Amino acid sequence: MLSSRLFFRPSTQHIARRTYATQVAKFNGKKNANGKYTVSFIEGDGIGIEISKAVKEIYAAANIPIEWESCDVTPLLVNGQTTIPQPAVDSIYKNLVALKGPLATPVGKGHKSLNLTLRKTFGLFANVRPAKSIAGYPTPYENVDTVLIRENTEGEYSGIEHTVVPGVVQSIKLITKEASERCIKYAFEYARSIGKPRVLVVHKATIMKLSDGLFVETAKEVAKQFPDVEIDFEIIDNTSLKLVTDPSKYSNVVMVMPNLYGDIMSDLASGLIGGLGLTPSGNMGDKVSIFEAVHGSAPDIAGQNKANPTALLLSSCMMLQHMGLESYGEKIHKAVLKTIASGKENRTGDLKGSATTSHFTEQIIKNLE
Repeated sequence: MLSSRLFFRPSTQHIARRTYATQVAKFNGKKNANGKYTVSFIEGDGIGIEISKAVKEIYAAANIPIEWESCDVTPLLVNGQTTIPQPAVDSIYKNLVALKGPLATPVGKGHKSLNLTLRKTFGLFANVRPAKSIAGYPTPYENVDTVLIRENTEGEYSGIEHTVVPGVVQSIKLITKEASERCIKYAFEYARSIGKPRVLVVHKATIMKLSDGLFVETAKEVAKQFPDVEIDFEIIDNTSLKLVTDPSKYSNVVMVMPNLYGDIMSDLASGLIGGLGLTPSGNMGDKVSIFEAVHGSAPDIAGQNKANPTALLLSSCMMLQHMGLESYGEKIHKAVLKTIASGKENRTGDLKGSATTSHFTEQIIKNLE
């Protein structure tokens, strides 16, 4: 049985009726004329083409009721701002859900991160990153079962930077009550939905008394609406130390934190289970949700049949659960884990194996039940 802690489909019945919260994390898509759901597919750069091909082959073999609609998100620079091409925007808003491979940000003045642009374009305010030890792939940590929710739209990643004088630059950390509130509310709803009794707010309000202080005070206010879920607070320094010394202490909580901390800590948790190649991710918004592989585009191995599609596959399983297609997600998830556990000959190089992308894909298809 697929662990409910890996995937998510939080209840929304207790979410306050505010403009931004009435549709949070709820998929309202309809089947197309062929009786299938259409999903926008951003295949990405570098190895994105290869791992996307693997996903499509496995979905076809498993008879998943999904039709893919390819999206080109090659950025446009309009009036000095990085924007997503309108056809891609229209596709994702139409389908309400997308699967995304790794994207490379173009080098050059004026271009912002494509991932950041996607989050802002579609209002993807919460990033959900589960990390759970995988049976059959041993690491120094065999008791990891964490869930981290990262505020996804502001903080140090607001893109507000400027040069004060030559040799001196300034970056603005933007924290708003509204963005903090909707992310923290989502964390409480998520904890309730997966049976975790506590939300842990990770912060550095001891130093950033106004910005992180606002995040903490907002969390205290939100907690009053969830008397059945405990709340606790922890300084980011302590969380970092304790997570790598005994990650089991975080198995009964949902961690929620501002953007930068979440970016760093989610990668740290991924490292405990074997790396970003094993980590699923979902970006949640009021209407649209985008599920993604969070590793890089790895241009050094692109086109060499060496890439590991596991992260994109597990993210797609999160997507299926979000869409109400849980049994299909379980089917693929079990096949992936069975393949990883079957031996080095069936694992890709990043998992200390010798398999090619195509061989790994073939083995997953054989293990579909």
